[in-house]
Amino acid sequence: MSSELAELAAVIGDRYTLVRQLARGGMATVYLAEDRVRGCPVAVKVMGQKIASALGAARFRREIEIVRSMAHPGIVPLYDSGSGGGLLYYVMPYVEGESLHERLQRTGRLGVTEALTLLAEVADALGYAHRRGIVHRDIKPDNILLSGGRALVADFGLARASAAADSQKLTATGVVVGTVYYMSPEQLREDPELDARGDVYSLGCVLYESLTGEPPFVGTSLNETITRILRAPVPSVRRLNPEVPVALEGIIARSLAKAAADRFGSIEELVDAFREMTQGSG
Repeated sequence: MSSELAELAAVIGDRYTLVRQLARGGMATVYLAEDRVRGCPVAVKVMGQKIASALGAARFRREIEIVRSMAHPGIVPLYDSGSGGGLLYYVMPYVEGESLHERLQRTGRLGVTEALTLLAEVADALGYAHRRGIVHRDIKPDNILLSGGRALVADFGLARASAAADSQKLTATGVVVGTVYYMSPEQLREDPELDARGDVYSLGCVLYESLTGEPPFVGTSLNETITRILRAPVPSVRRLNPEVPVALEGIIARSLAKAAADRFGSIEELVDAFREMTQGSG
């Protein structure tokens, strides 16, 4: 067992049996474990040390408790959370299946009908959260899990806790909270008044990538990508995928408007636009 696994096992070993590391990212590391009480596999997500330091155990617990109060079939629930030995962690069910990112890596892109069905399920989950004042802030293909024939939104806990961390401390340590390709202009500018329209933007990016196989704004460097997000016009979806209806291209363009005020005002408005487009073509 590695020293990192041993350290985590010392904190959670009375309840969970660690199996192996599943993934490591810039903000967290996720481990597969066995829940001795539930008798089922779980995923244990450990916050990165820089974020954990900027966040603190007390604030982490407050943010995680808010997320634990959500109960929606399209949201991966949180079972447990805790801290110890300088580690902050939370526990969620281990979801069998693949992420949307993995699906797109495998298939290149989705058909229009499949993409709209999947995004409608994600939008339903986000709408539930938004009505409770909870904005995800990190919607991306990696955080959309495809399991049992439906889409599930994951990592509300990580996104919520990261957003609550001391931004000055994170900036000083070089940590970027979120994935740049899917971050709204206001999030890149670190606007303190982020709202649900940021998730509308990110969902628009995911829909664009689902239909074309690539995010809307990609540069040869991080700085170029950020510049394109902030200044470049939305590239044509139909240029990359002529099967996309003209009306859908317009919906995506509005979702990706630079100014939040020019986007759909809510996830529900975005879903209504999908519905009107579908009924109009039927």
